[in-house]
Amino acid sequence: MDIEEDIRSLQLDSAAEENNGVVNPGDARPEEVEVVDKMEEVKHKEVSAVEDAESQQETEGNNKRHLNVVFIGHVDAGKSTTGGQILFLSGQVDDRTIQKYEKEAKDKSRESWYMAYIMDTNEEERIKGKTVEVGRAHFETETTRFTILDAPGHKSYVPNMISGASQADIGVLVISARKGEFETGFEKGGQTREHVMLAKTLGVTKLLLVVNKMDDHTVNWSKERYDEIESKMTPFLKASGYNVKKDVQFLPISGLMGSNMKTRVDKSLCPWWNGPCLFEALDRIEITPRDPNGPFRMPIIDKFKDMGTVVMGKVESGSVREGDSLLVMPNKAQVKVLAIYCDDNRVRHAGPGENLRIRLSGIEEEDILSGFVLSSVAKPVAAVTEFIAQLQILELLDNAIFTAGYKAVLHIHAVVEECEIVELLHQIDLKTKKPMKKKVLFVKNGAIVVCRIQVNNSICIEKFADFAQLGRFTLRTEGKTVAVGKVTELPTVSSSA
Repeated sequence: MDIEEDIRSLQLDSAAEENNGVVNPGDARPEEVEVVDKMEEVKHKEVSAVEDAESQQETEGNNKRHLNVVFIGHVDAGKSTTGGQILFLSGQVDDRTIQKYEKEAKDKSRESWYMAYIMDTNEEERIKGKTVEVGRAHFETETTRFTILDAPGHKSYVPNMISGASQADIGVLVISARKGEFETGFEKGGQTREHVMLAKTLGVTKLLLVVNKMDDHTVNWSKERYDEIESKMTPFLKASGYNVKKDVQFLPISGLMGSNMKTRVDKSLCPWWNGPCLFEALDRIEITPRDPNGPFRMPIIDKFKDMGTVVMGKVESGSVREGDSLLVMPNKAQVKVLAIYCDDNRVRHAGPGENLRIRLSGIEEEDILSGFVLSSVAKPVAAVTEFIAQLQILELLDNAIFTAGYKAVLHIHAVVEECEIVELLHQIDLKTKKPMKKKVLFVKNGAIVVCRIQVNNSICIEKFADFAQLGRFTLRTEGKTVAVGKVTELPTVSSSA
């Protein structure tokens, strides 16, 4: 359609909307009505032709299910290298680019980092060899479209890792088999433990545990080393709440060489491995589907200006179409969906689980903060300043006790907000899982407690039972995760929104 017709059809749209889609003959002269009728007819023909073509394209593009995969693990375990290798093997990066990266890495005398450059695109990341931001990239296997989220493993970047994991459906925990590296990552203070805990809390239900660097000269594809790592990780994964038989799969790979990734590892290299390769394992993962007909919820993780206000996020529930009216909560700002982009392609509608960029009218970019939620008008998301939650205390900082008045930073979906524990309601008995009778004044590490939490600004959350993705959170103090929890009750009358 050319621009004039576009404008005309928009004018007609708005005219029709004002009258609830009915052109009242009494409001116009007969010849005007006739003209409008003809224009409507033309418009309908054109729009339906465009819609047919687009829906055909869409059905072709969207046959595959879509999953978000987050790569987590200790710094230097090889997350970015593995992610880069996946993109290379699935044809997302050509040989010339790889050669360019190889040369760049050589110039920095870091030969083995060239694969990581595919994921680590900014200069700071390349010089240090550490991922800082959450990198994003897409690849496809035969049945699934994947978005890779490459989360940073370094201690000071854990909040960035939280934003990556909160969008993920499945996690790939990369562990280095190199002598000494697994131990550093796994012992106290290493990131492997914290990442597993966070992944579980943030709703990464399925984990692929990838034992990387199997080609290293200290390992040489040794079955003993692989088994040792598996036996040390299993009890810890169970303690973090994973059902190891159902939800976790171990497999050996070499991210740098690409062994056991797209095709199974050569028997001459690794005679004892009979399991799947990484791509097969990713394809086989079963995820419980989200509800496309539920109330629309999309936590906003980022926003920018581009011919209007554009917000980014992952649809946690419901579906969205061009032209929909939605609310941005907690502002209660009414907005209209002008355009939807999924993986850089413009689409007419999108369902749950997709990462979208949505262009909105009716709101300015500066009025949106990350952590706001785009939600349906009929059933908006709750905006509260306090709520009741069940917390599990992981590890308090030295000598701290957890009591009313304890302050921490709350991370819930894309919200980062300072909070205070106002009241401890009761402690849960770890054996019976029932509340204890005794009044509780403080708790220590490992305890499970139900408490009332208050935040300064209104935040959008849901009860964990209704919307797991918007109801689970972590509490952090001074860069350490001290507790994980889930929202159990919201105030009946929403406090100031």
